[in-house]
Amino acid sequence: MATLPNPLPKLATLGLDLPPGKLIDTLLWHADVPATPGDWATLQPARRTAGLLPLLIDVGGSQGGPEAWELMPDETSYPGDHDAEEVLAEYWEDTEDDDWPGLAPEPQPESDSPDPDALATDIADHLLTDGTWLKEPRLALVPARRSADIPAAIGWSGPVNHEDDVARLCAVLRSWEDRFGVRVVALTFDQLILSVAAPPTTPAEAQAVAVEHYAFCPDNINQSSTPSLNAYAEQLMDLEIWSFWWD
Repeated sequence: MATLPNPLPKLATLGLDLPPGKLIDTLLWHADVPATPGDWATLQPARRTAGLLPLLIDVGGSQGGPEAWELMPDETSYPGDHDAEEVLAEYWEDTEDDDWPGLAPEPQPESDSPDPDALATDIADHLLTDGTWLKEPRLALVPARRSADIPAAIGWSGPVNHEDDVARLCAVLRSWEDRFGVRVVALTFDQLILSVAAPPTTPAEAQAVAVEHYAFCPDNINQSSTPSLNAYAEQLMDLEIWSFWWD
C-alpha cells in the first residue's frame, strides 16, 4: 500500500481558515473551542485541498480528549487488506452457533436519497444541536483516504475489548460506505457515530443489517434495554444515525 503524504505537519501553511487548535501526534488536528452547528461545513475546503476529512470528537468524557485515548496507529493494519464479510463472519461464529447468514443486500436506490456527504453535514449539525450525543464536541481533521478509514488512520482503540486491530472494523465500514452511504461523523473514547444515507427501509432489510451490527458490535444489543435482535432491527428502519459503543 502506498502511503499518502500527511499534510498535518504543514497545516499552518495550507491556507485553511481554522480556529485555534492542536495536533495530536500528527494523527489528527482538533480545535480548542467547542464545535457549533454549521462548523462542519467550514471544513470542506480541507477535504478538497489537503485530503483532510472532517470529524467530531468528544473531549468531555471521563477519559478526556484523544491525547489520552491510547491511540495505537503502529498496531493498526490497512483496512483494504481485510474482507468485510470474512471479518463479520468470524465475529458471528465466535458468538453464535448458527451459520453466518451473509451480508445484507445493498438497498435499492431511492430517487430522494440524500447525498452521503451532505447528510453527514446535516447529522453533524444535529449532534451539535441536540446536545445529548457529545459532552464537549470539537472539530477535527484526519488524513485519510476515505471516511471509513478514519478510525484506522488514528489508531483508535475504542473497540479494543472486541477487536484490537480497528482496521478490520474499518473494512466493514468501507462495505457500509459502499452499500449504505455511511460516513464517520463522530468518535468518543469508545463510541462511533455514523451518518447513513441509505438505511434499511423494510423489515427484511433491517433484520439483515441488524445481524451485521451484532457481529460488528455485540454490546449494542447485549447491553441494551431490549437485548433482542428483532427489537434492535425494528429500530434500524429509516434510521440515518448508527452508533456503536464497546464496553
